Amino acid sequence: MSDFQFPDLNGFSLHVTVHIAPENLEAFYAAMIPVFDVVAAEPECLYFELYQDPTSPGTLSWVENWDATTQWFKDVQMQKAYYKPYFEATMPMYIKDREWRILKRLGPRYIVQKEANLK
Repeated sequence: MSDFQFPDLNGFSLHVTVHIAPENLEAFYAAMIPVFDVVAAEPECLYFELYQDPTSPGTLSWVENWDATTQWFKDVQMQKAYYKPYFEATMPMYIKDREWRILKRLGPRYIVQKEANLK
């Protein structure tokens, strides 16, 4: 992520896609779940959801919404020690480059969260 450009935002949505060989999915999930739980528990993390492409099972995407500046995310969040073993375990599994995107959140008028979404 060192060459990734961070736009100057206060509150943002991070979208990530990785491509894993399907035979490595269980190992990926084993490395991802502990980090998922710890990141989701961070007070600044508002939302975290993982998705799988139904036509390409090794293509996984996730969305993280953050109540923080992108500068804080880069300087503080991404420096946390719990990422290191996750990246060491998962990056060798990538069969394509990881894709990152930071988007500006448009605010409450454009947010809907229904209880059924949590099932």
